[in-house]
Amino acid sequence: MIVVDTNVLAYFWLKSPYFDQVARLYEADPEWIVPDLCKSEFRNIAAGYLRKGFYTLEELNWIIFNKENKLLGSYLEVDSTDVMSLVNQSTCSAYDCEFVALAKSMGKSLVTYDKKVLTEFSMVAVSVEQFLGKYL
Repeated sequence: MIVVDTNVLAYFWLKSPYFDQVARLYEADPEWIVPDLCKSEFRNIAAGYLRKGFYTLEELNWIIFNKENKLLGSYLEVDSTDVMSLVNQSTCSAYDCEFVALAKSMGKSLVTYDKKVLTEFSMVAVSVEQFLGKYL
């Protein structure tokens, strides 16, 4: 089980140059968990794809419905005091700290492409490359 951030999900669920790498991550560990916030963040990314014409509304609605259902039970609440404590000790956004807080509370790695999160929370955050190198 690993925590993944919204960009990892987007790279897996939407057209992306990182798809092959993230698909290997999923093969290595298909049990992904995310904070509830991830739904809204993914919808925001999907909105950008819609506005740029990469997908139709119908295609995105299908993707969102099917992928959210695939993660049922994997969307978890995060304690606000944990998030704010991490905000206080870093320059990361509260959004980013939700993923870190979830990983810490579950005793799992946070797999991310976010350089700031990787730098400031190296005790819990690993890149996709690091994860694949360590676990494959």
